[in-house]
Amino acid sequence: MTELRLEELSASTIVAVNNMELKPGQEQFLAPVSYGIAATVVNPVSSWQRVALTGDDVVGFVSANFDSEEPDETFRSVLWRINVDAGVQGKGVGTFLIEQLIEEARTRGMEFVTVIYEAGPDGPEVFFHNVGFTARGENEYGETVAEYRL
Repeated sequence: MTELRLEELSASTIVAVNNMELKPGQEQFLAPVSYGIAATVVNPVSSWQRVALTGDDVVGFVSANFDSEEPDETFRSVLWRINVDAGVQGKGVGTFLIEQLIEEARTRGMEFVTVIYEAGPDGPEVFFHNVGFTARGENEYGETVAEYRL
């Protein structure tokens, strides 16, 4: 795979993000991409949304929120979503996006990044474990809450 680069989500990349394909079975673990993109409108200061590109092709999307004033520590530094196009999954795009997210969290003085996900055979649990997240329990909805300590 050619070199990856990170760019802020923009009008020129948003359509490509919405058109990224998932592997069969993964869609049950993700809300529509437009939900994640809407976070920028709701929280323009704390929302952090980036795309991974190889050449001119958008191959990944990451959405997070950083708010040190958030009363619930789970949501102070949280990864909301990460999507990697089906054709490039397993080729380092997701790891690249997590590395960039972790660097941004460090820059903002965060102590950890959390992620909330549903467990399941086609779900993201193995990926999150492989990139350094550790499960710390379940939330009130039965979803796994994991963290990456900085």
